[in-house]
Amino acid sequence: MTPTTAPTKPVLLADIVRGDFPILHQQVNGQPLVYLDNAATSQKPQVVIDAMVNYYAANNANVHRGVHALSARATDAYEGARDKVAAFVNAASRDEIIFTRNASEAINLVAYAWGLSTLQQGDEIVLSVMEHHSNLVSWQLIAQRTGAVLKYVPLTDTQEFDLAAFNQLVTDKTKLVAVSHVSNVLGCINPVQQIVETAHQYGAHVLIDACQSVPHMRVDVQALGCDWLVASGHKMCGPTGAGFLYGKLDVLQAMPPFLGGGEMIQDVFLDHSTYAELPHKFEAGTPAIAEAITLGAAVDYLSQIGMDRIADYEHQLTAYLYEQLSQVPQVTLYGPKPNADGSGRAAIATFTVEGIHAQDLSTFLDQSGVAIRSGHHCTQPLHTVLGVSSTARASLYFYNTPSEIDAFIKALKETIDFFNSVYE
Repeated sequence: MTPTTAPTKPVLLADIVRGDFPILHQQVNGQPLVYLDNAATSQKPQVVIDAMVNYYAANNANVHRGVHALSARATDAYEGARDKVAAFVNAASRDEIIFTRNASEAINLVAYAWGLSTLQQGDEIVLSVMEHHSNLVSWQLIAQRTGAVLKYVPLTDTQEFDLAAFNQLVTDKTKLVAVSHVSNVLGCINPVQQIVETAHQYGAHVLIDACQSVPHMRVDVQALGCDWLVASGHKMCGPTGAGFLYGKLDVLQAMPPFLGGGEMIQDVFLDHSTYAELPHKFEAGTPAIAEAITLGAAVDYLSQIGMDRIADYEHQLTAYLYEQLSQVPQVTLYGPKPNADGSGRAAIATFTVEGIHAQDLSTFLDQSGVAIRSGHHCTQPLHTVLGVSSTARASLYFYNTPSEIDAFIKALKETIDFFNSVYE
C-alpha cells in the first residue's frame, strides 16, 4: 500500500527574501510590522545597506579625477553602477543613463534643458490627469515661460488612461507627451508603447515616469521607444538621493547642460566653457557617489531575483488584496479591476471607507502595526476628478505576504467597527 503524502505548502517568494530585509522584523505599537507603503518608498535588503557602509568604510574618495587607489576604486564602483542601471532597463548605451537625486530632478532636467530651449509659443504638451505633481508642476512652469499649451488626457469609465481621447488630443502642434507608466493611485498600467508610437507619428518626444513600474516589472526602454524615462532608486530597494534619467543618445546630445559646475565641463576659460561628453554633461559637481553605488547594488539584488518572477508573485498578491478589500462593504476602490490572475494592474489598492477620513484610518491602522499611506499622494488634480480630497493606499512589494494582507484586512474591519460603535 502506497503511503499518502501530505500536501506541501507552496513556497512564496516573500518566504525566500524576507530574511534579507532587517527592518521588517520589528514590532510597531506592540504588533508585528505590516509594511504596505511601498509605492511611497521600499525597504532595503542587507546587501544594499552593506554596499553603502562599505563605500564609506573602505572606498570613500571623490570620483573621476583622482589617480590614487581609493579614487580609482570609487570611480570604478560609481561607473559600474551606471552600467548596471543601463543593463537593467536595456539602454543601448551606458551614456544614456544620467544619475540624478530622484525622478523629480530627472523630469526637471528634461524640462529645463530640453523644454526651455525647444518649446515655443503655441506648442502643445500632452499630459494626463493622473500624473504625479512632479510631472505636472515642472511642465506648468515651462509652459508659463515658453507660451506652450498644456492638454490633459482624461480617464475612461474604468478609471484608466483614455487612449482614444489621447489619439484625438495629439496633433502636429504636439511637441511633448509626458505620462506615467503606472499610476501611483489608480494602479493602472498605461499603454505606453502605443502612446510612444502615436506621439512619434506626429514628431513629438515622449517622457515616461516609470517610478511605479521599474521596481515591479521588466522595463525595456528600447522596446518602449521612449525618448526619456525617469525612475527613483528608493522605490526599487535602493537609497534615497539616487534616481536616474534614461535618454536616447541623440536626444541627450542635442540638449544643453542643465547645471553648471565641476565634472560637466571639458575646458573653462574666463569668457566661455566647453562641455564634457555624455553622460557627464548632465552631472555637475560631486555626485551622490555612495547613493549611486548603492543603487547599483539594489539593481544587482533585483536582477538576481528576476523581474518577471517579482511581477508574477505581485500579481498573486494583487488578486488577493483586491478580492479581500472588495468584500468590505464600506470600502470604495479606485482604478481598474485586476484580471483573474492579478495581472493588468499594479499591486496598489487606493480606497476610501465610508464615514472615516483617510488620515484617521491610517492612524488607527498604525496602532495595529499596519503602515499604509493617506492623503492625495501628490495627485491633487486626479483626486479632484475622482471627487474625493483624500484616499488611503495600500501598496505591496515582493517581500509582502498573504498573511500580511490578512492582518491589514483584520485591522481595517476592526477600525470600521470601532467607528461604527462610536457614532451609533
